[in-house]
Amino acid sequence: MLCQDVHQFGQKLIRRRRLEPREESEKGRAHCLNTRDLTALGVSGTLGAGVYIVVGEVAVYEAGPAIIICFLLAGLSTLLSGLCYAELVARVPRSGSAYLYSYVTVGELCAFVIGWNLILSFVIGTASEARAWSIAFDSLIGNHISQAFQGTFSPYMPYFLARHPDFFALVLVLLLTGLLVLGLHESVMLNKVFAGLNLSILIFIIISGFIKGDLHNWKLTEQDYTLNTSESTDTSSLGPLGAGGFTPFGIEGILHGIATCVYAFDGFDVIATTGVEARNPQHSIPISIVITIFICFLVYVGGSAALTLMVPYYQIHPESFLPQAFLSVGWGPLRYVLAAITICALSSSLLGTMFPMLRVIYTMAEDGLLFRRLAQIHARTRTAMWTILASGSLAAVMALLFELTDLADLMSIGTLLAYSLVAFSVLVLRYQPEQNLSQNETAEEEIDISQLEARPLQSVPEAENSRILKTLWFPSSTIPTRKSGRIVYGCAFLLVLLLMVLSLILTLLTSHVFSGLSVYTTVAVLLLPITGITAIIWRQPQNPSPLHYKVLCWPILPLVSIFVNVYLMMQMNTRTWVQFGFWMGIGSAVYFGYGIRHSLGENNDQQPPASNSQMLDGNIPGDESS
Repeated sequence: MLCQDVHQFGQKLIRRRRLEPREESEKGRAHCLNTRDLTALGVSGTLGAGVYIVVGEVAVYEAGPAIIICFLLAGLSTLLSGLCYAELVARVPRSGSAYLYSYVTVGELCAFVIGWNLILSFVIGTASEARAWSIAFDSLIGNHISQAFQGTFSPYMPYFLARHPDFFALVLVLLLTGLLVLGLHESVMLNKVFAGLNLSILIFIIISGFIKGDLHNWKLTEQDYTLNTSESTDTSSLGPLGAGGFTPFGIEGILHGIATCVYAFDGFDVIATTGVEARNPQHSIPISIVITIFICFLVYVGGSAALTLMVPYYQIHPESFLPQAFLSVGWGPLRYVLAAITICALSSSLLGTMFPMLRVIYTMAEDGLLFRRLAQIHARTRTAMWTILASGSLAAVMALLFELTDLADLMSIGTLLAYSLVAFSVLVLRYQPEQNLSQNETAEEEIDISQLEARPLQSVPEAENSRILKTLWFPSSTIPTRKSGRIVYGCAFLLVLLLMVLSLILTLLTSHVFSGLSVYTTVAVLLLPITGITAIIWRQPQNPSPLHYKVLCWPILPLVSIFVNVYLMMQMNTRTWVQFGFWMGIGSAVYFGYGIRHSLGENNDQQPPASNSQMLDGNIPGDESS
């Protein structure tokens, strides 16, 4: 009886959502977006956050000039995840988010975890961009707002919150929330304009940096720091020197900088959530994702190189580094233009983050994994009012109380977990038998498993063990079967556990917590089963279904993506892990207390109400092109 209950509970965790026909789910949409349109949306949503939020903090406190290496490796890490994301998109004949793709192909629990972390990313993205918008506006008027707030509230703020509350950012988010409730729509054309403007000014910054830059700023010493300290009238504004040179904070600073810089690349998934109007989602979405990551990678590396060449890294002002950098090289009047353009770019990015946030929450609520009230459409405004109010209020509170660095780290860890789950999903799906995504196969699986359970337990002779081991290396079928699919599932889970252990050991080794020959021996011992299990997965038959895009270097690339993401998660500090654990604890309570009992999987024939789906398709903010 207990085994049956456990089996039924496990079936609930892996039940999949049935995919309704394309004509029904996307009726009334104008499929007018091409690859260029989707790329513009991705660049607009990504560049606005990374350039104006992450660069200053990482350059001053974590990496110095080596921020170039941070962006280089963070870009490669995100590209690996983007390639896996692109195959997952190509496997589902529908546009949507990673939540929808994983729900249709992998199962409910994985989908909820991905969706919950997507919500975290979008909420924090909204909060951090609102706070950055406030800082940019404040620098434009002489920092009077921050000085007033800091003098009034700083003595009363706990150490784990911001130095002072940002009421301006709070009001900004609440204002946008009110406009969304009233039916504000996203404009694709406006996104293109802001993306073009943003790229133009960033290219100008890169060119200016190389014109006015000085290579000596990559080779600074303690003597330079002492000289700058004696010449500065405000020594409190100087950052730490570290060890000087190109890598002043060592390998640990670079690793933490890479993990933080992942935040700067978050935003390409907006292509998938907005791609409901794409002419050919399976073709244009993967290409747009890769192009977006590559463009942002070039801009970030060029911009960070230009900045650290223009100004010594310890003189960079983290919160308004672009205006201050041009002031320090004698181009003072340009700082007002830069501040104004920063505000425009952040405005576009802010709206571009809020729209997909609403879509993901609405979809999860419509599927029953979140509270159904969040999927209700207001009769007069024709918007998902409760979704907008809930997400907007949460983002407003976070913008009010948290520092940009804390928000960036928390968003990065959630993003890395979501990317890891996407890579895992792609890894196991390649080896599964053909799925009919429009039908629910849970009942068939249950019958098969129940038949297996009905068999009496018998001892397995040694010859049988030998046959099983031989089957692992020489599968009997050239196409995936249910048995080979389960073998890959088991091996993939074991690999993830081994990669987590390896990441933890390497992190402790880098931090000098562990050292010596025994550590290297342990790493070498771990690499043996990792290699063996990877070879077993590689030997299993792959699904021959043709796709517009498939990940290359299989299965090494998704495994490397999982390892890199997990390793970067290990670089986060304890406070970030506590905050993330609190968020995941809330998510666990929501899913196991509500979602598992109210999801569509409880009734295999149930589908989202057609009326609500059509309301969402046509009227939720963000689906109107202009």
